[in-house]
Amino acid sequence: MRNFNFFRRLSRAFDDYPSLSKIIVVSTISGGSLIAYAEANAFNGSKGHIAHADAVASNDDRRIASSEQVPKKKKVVLLGTGWGGMSFLKSLNNPNYEVQVVSPRNFFVFTPLLPSVTCGKVEARSIVEPIRNIIRKKNVNISYSEAECVKIDPNNKKIYCRATIDSHSKGEEVFAVDYDYLIIAVGAQVNTFNTPGVMENCHFLKEIDDAQKIRKNVIDSFEKASLPNLSDEERKKILHFVVVGGGPTGVEFAAELHDFVNEDVVKLYPNVQDLVKITLLEATDHILNMFDKRITNFAEQKFGRDGIDVKLGSMVTGINENEISTKVRGNGEKTSTPYGMVLWSTGIGPRPLIKEFMKQIGQGNRRALATDEWLRVEGFGNIYALGDCATVNQRKVMEDISEIFRKADKDNSGTLTVKEFQEIIDDICERYPQVELYLKNKQVRNMVDLLKEAKGDAAKESMELNIEEFKSALSEVDSQMKNLPATAQVANQQGAYLAKCFNRMEECEKNPEGPPRFRGTGRHRFHPFRYRHLGQFAPLGGEQTAAQLPGDWVSIGHSEQWLWYSVYASKQVSWRTRALVVSDWIRRFIFGRDTSGI
Repeated sequence: MRNFNFFRRLSRAFDDYPSLSKIIVVSTISGGSLIAYAEANAFNGSKGHIAHADAVASNDDRRIASSEQVPKKKKVVLLGTGWGGMSFLKSLNNPNYEVQVVSPRNFFVFTPLLPSVTCGKVEARSIVEPIRNIIRKKNVNISYSEAECVKIDPNNKKIYCRATIDSHSKGEEVFAVDYDYLIIAVGAQVNTFNTPGVMENCHFLKEIDDAQKIRKNVIDSFEKASLPNLSDEERKKILHFVVVGGGPTGVEFAAELHDFVNEDVVKLYPNVQDLVKITLLEATDHILNMFDKRITNFAEQKFGRDGIDVKLGSMVTGINENEISTKVRGNGEKTSTPYGMVLWSTGIGPRPLIKEFMKQIGQGNRRALATDEWLRVEGFGNIYALGDCATVNQRKVMEDISEIFRKADKDNSGTLTVKEFQEIIDDICERYPQVELYLKNKQVRNMVDLLKEAKGDAAKESMELNIEEFKSALSEVDSQMKNLPATAQVANQQGAYLAKCFNRMEECEKNPEGPPRFRGTGRHRFHPFRYRHLGQFAPLGGEQTAAQLPGDWVSIGHSEQWLWYSVYASKQVSWRTRALVVSDWIRRFIFGRDTSGI
């Protein structure tokens, strides 16, 4: 009876205090039995029930009314899960968008470590992060579809996609996706320059599958060369590894392969270690052309000491299943060399989707999608492109020189004073970044000094320039315009920039924060994208790395290798991959590289 009164009082307490209605009381008694009390708004008289029903109805009415007032979310479709797409997703925090990610690859790859995967220094799983792990942590409505976009219809704001998962259904799994904003970040594919035999006989290093295939091929080559029924000539052919392209990827792979041979092969395959040959073919005069000359010279000398055969000015004319044919630039000397494996790493080109889209919009003669400084595809206000598939088409100063002069000449005198120009110089440098580069290369302190040089006398504050003198002063500025490099660093910064724009879209619609429009009135909504170069590394093997950092800072050695380890560990997109990569490095130091080929 006493127990009954206790539960009756407990029931009354839940009725009197609705906030307790969802409490679950769980008591465990030596075997695991439990008593659960949930949703405890029990019926307690018709009056209380009716009052509760009225309250619920009132709440439903308010909920319906508020839902009618909530504006429909804009739909953003993101194509690609590479550096640009990943950076956009991680930086986007505006819940007013509905985002749909479409990509045939449901994970992100930390591409700078792909060469490390090829020889077992790092495991493949350690540098990939499932895209769903990234989006599940966001407070934005994001969905993912494992599919490949095959067509873009900008007129109807649709994309057409084909499912990449075999569903055993008849016909192609093609479906349409509507969008309000489209972000194209599909990357690029390998450029073969139409060289015969490249696609059929070469390996590439763009995806995680490529790295795993190379790794298996390298191990299989040593196993095959170790068979007793082969001649030394056959073994030399099998163990001849050719790298085409002296860029960062080709150089790093050659260095990784050399370290693998000298640190692991000597222990595991002692009978064939002396038969290994690594050849690096570069069509230009130097490897690592995008680096400082000090790094280029050191790399060439180190490779020479390590026994890596670097052939400069050597152009590949064709590849069959047994030989690679080259021609020396200059004298035209042709040679054919037997090989065991070829890695093709000579540059990138647009994917078929981008080629077709560029034809649609009148950019068929370009190598990449042209965008403005806000990453919008030229001619479209709701389509953006970033990463390797796009290039920023920076506007020239001379195209707007008359409008710039008119904006600066506030008193309409037909001449420009130093004071008038100083009031607009910051806007000019922001809108046209080549101006700042030109001043730096000319070693001129500021634009005022440049104008004084154009005037040709020791000008004072009252110095005035007419339109022709103003044009003359800025006539060479556009010569400093350069395309951004196709690197992970650029794509990563572009994705973060674009996400910041979307985060502030509504606010900047009302209060634009960009530079003034020299053609027209008002200001641009956002500041234009400005790439900030943070430096670059070139691992050269033997635990030595070349580092080129901002400020013309160049250093080469073992300490830079540890800097490389630190930077690449910190740049991992999750603590999971960071822990895996670091543990792989430690394992390699202790036990050596994994030579299983799996």
